[in-house]
Amino acid sequence: MDHRSVVTQTDISSAVRRVVDTAATEAGRFADRVVGTGPLPGTREWEVEQDTSLPADRARAWHLLSLRVQVAAGLDGIETVVVLRMQGTTWAAIGEAVGMSRQSAHERWSSRANGVLDPMGTGLPPIATAD
Repeated sequence: MDHRSVVTQTDISSAVRRVVDTAATEAGRFADRVVGTGPLPGTREWEVEQDTSLPADRARAWHLLSLRVQVAAGLDGIETVVVLRMQGTTWAAIGEAVGMSRQSAHERWSSRANGVLDPMGTGLPPIATAD
């Protein structure tokens, strides 16, 4: 058996996907520990938060921290960027979270995020408009 051909010809796509999924899951677990998940729906604490910006602020912080961990681990993070853009997060905030400028974050992810958010090319949802 030629080990070089095994190394270069073996389909690794499923293993790569599992590694990426595991890393993204761990980034989420870390964000859960640091930011928290908030109160359970239906509880008194949950009811109190409903008329405030706290749930949205917590979700945005959770996704920004998760993205920071993903990028530091060598993942792309496009799925999280799409969620952040749908939450109305600016490119400046996304860039700051991962240690790059607004322009660099925009150049890295905007065309792919826009492809998901506006697949027909008819215009981005108002919450994710260009900033």
